[in-house]
Amino acid sequence: MCPRRSCFTEMQHKYLPIWLCLDYLCDILYIMDIIANFHTGFLQEGILVTDKRLIASYYSRSSTFCWDLLSILPTDFLYFKFGLHTPSVRVNRFLRSHRLFESFDRTETRISYPNVFRISKLMAYIFVVIHWNSCIYFALSSYVGFGKDVWVYPNISDPDFGRLGRQYLYSFYFSTLILTTVGDIPPPMQEEEYIFMVVDFLIAVLGFATIMGSISSVVTNLNSADKSFYPNYDQVKLYMKMYKVNKSVKKKVIAWHQHLQINKKLTNENQILQNLPEKLRVEVAVSVHLPTLSKVQIFQHCEKGLLEELVLKLKPQVYSPGEYVCKKGDIGREMYIIKDGKLAVVADDGITQFAVLGEGMYFGEISIINIKGNTSGNRRTANIKSIGYSDLFCLSKEDLKDVLTEYPDAKAMLEEKGREILLKMNKLDENLAAELVAKQQEVDNKVRRLEVNLESLQTKLARLLAELESNAVKMCQRIKCLEWEISLWEEEGSKEELHDGQ
Repeated sequence: MCPRRSCFTEMQHKYLPIWLCLDYLCDILYIMDIIANFHTGFLQEGILVTDKRLIASYYSRSSTFCWDLLSILPTDFLYFKFGLHTPSVRVNRFLRSHRLFESFDRTETRISYPNVFRISKLMAYIFVVIHWNSCIYFALSSYVGFGKDVWVYPNISDPDFGRLGRQYLYSFYFSTLILTTVGDIPPPMQEEEYIFMVVDFLIAVLGFATIMGSISSVVTNLNSADKSFYPNYDQVKLYMKMYKVNKSVKKKVIAWHQHLQINKKLTNENQILQNLPEKLRVEVAVSVHLPTLSKVQIFQHCEKGLLEELVLKLKPQVYSPGEYVCKKGDIGREMYIIKDGKLAVVADDGITQFAVLGEGMYFGEISIINIKGNTSGNRRTANIKSIGYSDLFCLSKEDLKDVLTEYPDAKAMLEEKGREILLKMNKLDENLAAELVAKQQEVDNKVRRLEVNLESLQTKLARLLAELESNAVKMCQRIKCLEWEISLWEEEGSKEELHDGQ
């Protein structure tokens, strides 16, 4: 408002008490901001510093403090020289603008819709530039003379153009025409007008390039975000077109992709979170999926660390209407947890329904745990088909096995719960289980005996190596002694030959 009050002098004269109150309210806020900065901690090598003396020393030695201090210098005393109707004496308050940009940066990283905020920020910049330019246009018109030619603002003696609101709106409109290069602008007449137009056209060219670049950047970010969240459907369409896939399959693919887009379903969560540190990735995955995993009966009362590792192994899958999740007799290599949608347990004809599974239910959990005595083995015992679109979490047998190697107690507990479930289903042969346990114990005993024998052989081998090393050292020393004695004999022989020759 400071440029507007300086250029549209009627606004300054008419509302002077209001402007003075707002000015000094802003000054109070600026001073409070400086006081707050003396109590705001800072990060030093990743550690939050909260000591007030260190905070005060850090802030007072920073360039930010210099700008903040300059922005509250009492330039208002110049009112005594130039009068109360010269708000330009407070121009040093603009030095606090770095706080605005800092606020923008922090807001952009914290809100859920950063691209919308970027567009809003860009529109605000455009508005401010046009606003300042309209103020300069009106001031230039006042300097040249209102109504002197067709380019400047019309004569304010005209009642229609003498109103304050009309003055600002006309100037804003004229400035918008120039900076947007729309055209339909009266030609300039004076040298000052030519200079103003040239500068404005240069600003307009730069602004147009900046706006187009910013908007294209936002659109690119949106497209890249969509590509990172959802599969590239254009490639799928091109593939189906090249290989002339029939229309029924095309319709299924289109409907599946639309379901993902409309309902914001993700199929590659692990790839999206892969750039996060492991600790943060675990926390995000736990907050999203742990309640669902905790509903599975065999995982209830398990250690929290085990559940956190299992959460990272969950793979989301989406099934289309009428698609089979598993069929009777298939080898079970994974279990499923229903996140959303409904599944039907159907007969072999695919029509007769025995039961309907809804959100939070699970199946296939027994197939991923090797329970001895399971009469069905790892084969599926039912046909399960998706009624509509169903979102499931899949946990593979290999992933569970990798996690359980570090949690033997949890493994034993899971096997015990699995046996209880099989007993209720009358699918556990206890005799076969006892026989397999006996065989396993026998194998374990053999392995232990082999380990004992291996340790004994390793001990003997170590002794032989030590003796061999000792003999080698002794042999080396003996050879050195013999070489030394031979060299002495050769020296004595050469001396005797020299003596005989003389």
